[in-house]
Amino acid sequence: QVQLVESGGGLVQVGGSLRLSCLASGSSIKALVMGWFRQVPGEGREFVGVINWSGDRILYADDVRGRFTISRDNDKNSVYLQMNNLKPEDTAVYFCAVKKYGYWTDNTPSTYGDWGQGTDVTVSS
Repeated sequence: QVQLVESGGGLVQVGGSLRLSCLASGSSIKALVMGWFRQVPGEGREFVGVINWSGDRILYADDVRGRFTISRDNDKNSVYLQMNNLKPEDTAVYFCAVKKYGYWTDNTPSTYGDWGQGTDVTVSS
């Protein structure tokens, strides 16, 4: 089992940027598909994007494509989420997770596991 810890969240103004990190421990993630999700209070977890094991295939949710970039550094056992041109609707707790089963493009949260504790992102207008 992998333990994941997200960091890098905070308060940012509209149009600003943040870079979130997801550091894994307990096991290597180099062969794992990794996903980013976000959640606002009272709602379910929303898919943000997914990156395959080598980092050469990445999918994004429609509302973040062109603004967010996912990357990974397997030597550092880490995955990153660069968020640019942030909007108030990006306010949420952001989580990384390990793809557990199913095709890698299946973005259903239940197909992921080993969730981190999340990092809070607030975009102020």
